[in-house]
Amino acid sequence: MDPLSIARHRWVNALQTALLVLGLMVLLGAVGWLVGGPGYALMAIAVVVVLYLFNPAMSPALVMRLYRAQRLDARTARVPVQILQELSERAGLPGSPALYYVPSRLMNAFSVGDRREAAVAVSDGLLRGLDTRGLVAVLAHEVSHIAHNDLRTMTFADLASRLTGLLSLVGQFLLLVNLPLLILGEQTISWFAIALLIFAPTLSALFQLALSRSREYQADLGAARLTGDPEGLALALARLERVQGGWIERVLMPGWRIPEPSWLRTHPSTEERIARLMQLEQTMHRAPLSPGPYDPAALLRQDLPRPRWRIGGTWF
Repeated sequence: MDPLSIARHRWVNALQTALLVLGLMVLLGAVGWLVGGPGYALMAIAVVVVLYLFNPAMSPALVMRLYRAQRLDARTARVPVQILQELSERAGLPGSPALYYVPSRLMNAFSVGDRREAAVAVSDGLLRGLDTRGLVAVLAHEVSHIAHNDLRTMTFADLASRLTGLLSLVGQFLLLVNLPLLILGEQTISWFAIALLIFAPTLSALFQLALSRSREYQADLGAARLTGDPEGLALALARLERVQGGWIERVLMPGWRIPEPSWLRTHPSTEERIARLMQLEQTMHRAPLSPGPYDPAALLRQDLPRPRWRIGGTWF
């Protein structure tokens, strides 16, 4: 994949995101129109925009406290913190996100916040299960989410989806109230309008899922460009896929899971993500980010809370 193809891929992702957000707004406007006319449609769209612009963002530190996460610094986690700082510089962020440790055996990482203030969390399982190359790739993926303001995009989509669901319930209630008049033929309403009122929340949720998958592809591409090592992220994704599920499932019931339809996933399939990343492997001209090796055992010997097993086999 040449640089022109990479640029085209970025534009396709951006166009897809714009179309999905536009689809959410059109759906919201249509439901508002059915409930109260064009004035309600414009009001519903305006409410979403105002809530998005003035909705106070929850502090990343507060979110991390909800996960019992503990802040890591250069003294307790020198190499991971240095990796995050260099990735932030490459991404053009005004500052490096704070790095947090989550006491969970699940291999997971996530980011919260925006370009101005952000945090990245890595789990105990992730630190133990990935080497330095894999850790670089995963952190780059999260930094890419922050650089693209993906959380704000998904917040906007969530607000539109919630208001669509609320208006749909109002419309269905009005429909039931006027049911006698509809039966007597004194009022009429098209079957299309009825179907739209009923299925609007489902359609809105599908738009959200598609938007989430689009942002994951964009974050993968951004991570590859930040690290210069698409294969590193592909290997990390393959590793995460292999260890998914408990050990009983992996030993006694391999392959028992029923695959989700692609349009019901929050993330694209791992196979598709890996295939796209490997197409980028021959086009990366940037020097890979190569920090020194780190010893996760030494990091985890610090005064950090240990994961605890709970009923159901979930590690916290």
